[in-house]
Amino acid sequence: MHPRLQPILDSFQGKPEELIAILQRVQEAFGYLPAEALVDVSRFTGVPDSSVYGVATFYAQFRFTPIGKRHILVCRGTSCHVRGAARILETIEKPLGIQEGQTTPDLEYSLETVACIGACGLSPCVMINEKVEANVTPSKVRGLLRKANGHDGEP
Repeated sequence: MHPRLQPILDSFQGKPEELIAILQRVQEAFGYLPAEALVDVSRFTGVPDSSVYGVATFYAQFRFTPIGKRHILVCRGTSCHVRGAARILETIEKPLGIQEGQTTPDLEYSLETVACIGACGLSPCVMINEKVEANVTPSKVRGLLRKANGHDGEP
């Protein structure tokens, strides 16, 4: 068992009804749900492995791969969609060499889409590490990636 997992499990009683809360705490500690942790959670709660995995895959809040240092969310809500979110997503994917839902092998960047980030008046929007970037255009993407990287070099 991973050393960071034991204190999490120690704060619960191991009841099946604690499963979602346990998974939330595991993801908070690791940034994602490692497969080994799911097995340990299964043993701890007495919930079969397949059911733990089923719960974790049912809820969109859970992820199975680590997110990058620079977590990029592209809004695909109605306003952002109408104003070119698909082109912005493609423009981000190209220099990073990843597609939506992936993380770069060096764990520097992860890229996801979300239904709405709640900034429709500023659409299209991208969120980088919880900071909203407004009125994004494909031509602004490279600058946003350089800014996210903390310098003016290539992403």
